[in-house]
Amino acid sequence: MALPTRRDVHRFWRLMAVGVRTHVLYLSRSGLELVMAVFAPIVFATLAVYLFRAGDQPDRLLQAAVGAGLMGVWSAVLFGGGGAIQEQRWMGTLETLVAAPTRLSLVLLPITFATAVVGMYSLIATVAWGVVLFGIPLTPASPLLFVPAMLVCVVALGMMGLLMAATFVLLRNANSLANGLEYPVWMFSGVLVSTATLPEWTRPITWALPTSWAARAVQAATGGGEVVWPSAVALGLGLAYVALALVALVWVERRARGTGTLALT
Repeated sequence: MALPTRRDVHRFWRLMAVGVRTHVLYLSRSGLELVMAVFAPIVFATLAVYLFRAGDQPDRLLQAAVGAGLMGVWSAVLFGGGGAIQEQRWMGTLETLVAAPTRLSLVLLPITFATAVVGMYSLIATVAWGVVLFGIPLTPASPLLFVPAMLVCVVALGMMGLLMAATFVLLRNANSLANGLEYPVWMFSGVLVSTATLPEWTRPITWALPTSWAARAVQAATGGGEVVWPSAVALGLGLAYVALALVALVWVERRARGTGTLALT
């Protein structure tokens, strides 16, 4: 297999930039996405702050706000990716995307990253809501690593979303799978509640999720601890998920072409 040339790399990044920009603009014109982006972070932040205050943990309010924001990022990636595939199917353009010369993975990757970028607003808005309304001091333990850790989280979620998108292409009702995955991934990733409270048999699941390591990195940057190592593991697992997604998409394309299950009719 030939190595990618400089032109191939340039075309890839150009496709990513154009695709992410186009889909972010598309999401910004969706009433449902705007409502979820505006109100969901506020609800998550409010509930998290009151829960931690009731539990006599006022020193962890910033971590609670950040954890609630990560919940919003995952919801945006999960439902945004599933909704994008579903809308392509409803509009009758999913078959065109699969039949296009550009690989389906290169079409779906900008979509998943765009949903992660939109979800980044949830994290920023949640922290801002907690600081402005509840007076939470914005004093992360590692100020220089706080923003990079959040960016790593978004990238890891975007790469994980590509694997989700592969299954969404195959399923006619992608939102059903999204509904079933939202809360378990929150819980197993420990974005708000420590995974130490979960049963022992859940440990391999948490270790295999890039969201779990990304959440550790962000929480460590907020409250103290190792940031670089969990960030590196999150990116490594994210790349592994991308590799799995590439294999899965080849199988999904072949199966969809053979059975004719891309269209609604």
